[in-house]
Amino acid sequence: MNDYIINDMYGYNDTLYLDSLITRVFNTLNISNASCSILFVDDATIKKINLENRGIDRVTDVISFALEDGEEPFLSYRVLGDIYISIPKMKEQAKEYGHSEKRELSFLVVHGLLHLLGYDHMEKEEEEIMFSLQEKILEEEGILQ
Repeated sequence: MNDYIINDMYGYNDTLYLDSLITRVFNTLNISNASCSILFVDDATIKKINLENRGIDRVTDVISFALEDGEEPFLSYRVLGDIYISIPKMKEQAKEYGHSEKRELSFLVVHGLLHLLGYDHMEKEEEEIMFSLQEKILEEEGILQ
């Protein structure tokens, strides 16, 4: 059984569709017995987290903190880590990219969850794998715009 918690420190309540999306990510990757936390924050909070943890003094859209971080799972139940999403940045990007907030938030949740599961996009080949998987999951969920 997989589980997740959304800690909505921002007050963004349009999230019912995320259950199906997160379940699809876990099912697509054959992940069972895992959990993660998703935290909705404001720009000031994510900027502070970005500076303190990455040395980058700017707002970003999503930051993931993987507890396994390349290690093989050593328990039968996996605690994957935390995903922080800036809701104001998400809303800004949805407008900028010309699609719905649902599409943008879904992308950020899938992106963050894939990072928790060991995917990355630092190299071109890794990026192609991760981004094609993201798009596949979003398309299968019918989240296109």
